[in-house]
Amino acid sequence: MPGILIADRDATERAGISWLVASCAIPYDQVHTAGTMAEVFQVMEAHLPQVVCMELDMIDKAHWERFKLLVAQYRPIVLVTTSEATFERAMQGIELSARDLWLKPQTPEYIRRVLTRCCQERSGDERLEPGAGSVQGLRKEISYLDLFLPGSSPVGQQKVMLAQLEDARRHSELLDFFSGYPFRDKPVLLPTKDAIAAVFPADASLSWSQWHQFGKRLLMDWEASSDAPLFLVIHDAEDSEQSLQQKYEQASQALHLRFFKGYRQVSMVEGSVNWLMIDPFLTPGEQRTWIDMLHSGNREQLKQWLYAHFFYKDEPYPEPGLLRIRLTSILAQVRRYMKSHGLDSALLEEAYHRVFETILYAPILYRIVTELLLFINELLDTFNNRGDEIKADVIEQALRYMEGRYTDPALRLEDVARHVDRSPAYFSTLFAQKQGSSFRQILTAMRVKEAQRLLLETALSVQEVAERSGFVNANYFSKIFKEKTGTTPRLLRNQKKR
Repeated sequence: MPGILIADRDATERAGISWLVASCAIPYDQVHTAGTMAEVFQVMEAHLPQVVCMELDMIDKAHWERFKLLVAQYRPIVLVTTSEATFERAMQGIELSARDLWLKPQTPEYIRRVLTRCCQERSGDERLEPGAGSVQGLRKEISYLDLFLPGSSPVGQQKVMLAQLEDARRHSELLDFFSGYPFRDKPVLLPTKDAIAAVFPADASLSWSQWHQFGKRLLMDWEASSDAPLFLVIHDAEDSEQSLQQKYEQASQALHLRFFKGYRQVSMVEGSVNWLMIDPFLTPGEQRTWIDMLHSGNREQLKQWLYAHFFYKDEPYPEPGLLRIRLTSILAQVRRYMKSHGLDSALLEEAYHRVFETILYAPILYRIVTELLLFINELLDTFNNRGDEIKADVIEQALRYMEGRYTDPALRLEDVARHVDRSPAYFSTLFAQKQGSSFRQILTAMRVKEAQRLLLETALSVQEVAERSGFVNANYFSKIFKEKTGTTPRLLRNQKKR
């Protein structure tokens, strides 16, 4: 009878597999364990175990070549385990001519079945041929290598279904559900970090509509037993030349369709998802539109803009990552609104960062847009409650800016509006409401007052007074001066002399 080496850094894992071998009466005559690479080398060289169950994560670079050499020399059946479903780990399994790859945590039943088969093979002296570098064709069951390694998975009519819960921590519940589900054709279940992959046999021949109906029935049965939202992708391609790895990769891409469709849906795919490429950043015109909508407080207009730009009913959908960038670009305009209106309390800052995290990580687009709208409404409500105080601050900022620049003939309302981060139309209305006069009237009054001072306190000519007061020319200055004071600049100066 063959011997087995169980190598794992976790003593609990070693004890668990050892117990499984003993309790299930799997006929290994010797069971060795190792928690370090030094122990692995000692057991392999001293006892020559015919089966090695090896944790890949414990093999560091310094010991990798020696371990490969021992495997090539003694040619045991190698089973590899890992907690990381990555391409690198799968490649390491291939280099070791591994019979199977177990992604932790693996079910006891599956471990028992594989160890029993390996024991039977070694008992019958079913060894790998020297120099064999491929595991394809040697495994009787689909494994993780078929999903992750190009070229290692079989080509055929197998169907791939991916099942994803919103809360990945509850995938163990879903796995238990699938394990006991009365499938007509029992699939191989392979849990990954993000989803549970189910590979159905090639003879599970159903039409496209039948697969869709099957998916909907599976959803209904799951929802009857659980409150966890589920999203299903079924890859049903007619191309029999596709490998399982290709089908799994395309189905994984389709998992991102839930961003638009939401959970409790079945998505049928037969190839790669064709995403629509868009410019993720707001144009200057769109930025101005957002600033105007926020300053005017038009909630309905804000809502309709977001609905029109982010609710997609038909494919092709924009690439989700680009949409997230576009949403952060909008949030940047909201941030400008907050800063310019003094909406920077601790609670609003916390809410802002929460919305930012939602945009980056929330799985459903509709929820992101809803959270963004709720936050904008909260800002507008806060602004309305503090409106008079905030508006007064804005006008004070504007007046101070004008007082420092009124001598510039080119000063315009648009310049001041930009300084206080308001749209020109909104600023003009707000300024008139608070000051009782228009922007042009206030600016002219500042210039006339300065001209009066210069005429009375200096010997500057009327032309020089006009230029230093911000008027374009002396004639226009004289006209405006008389309208506002009832006298001309020269008469005012003559009155001073007398």
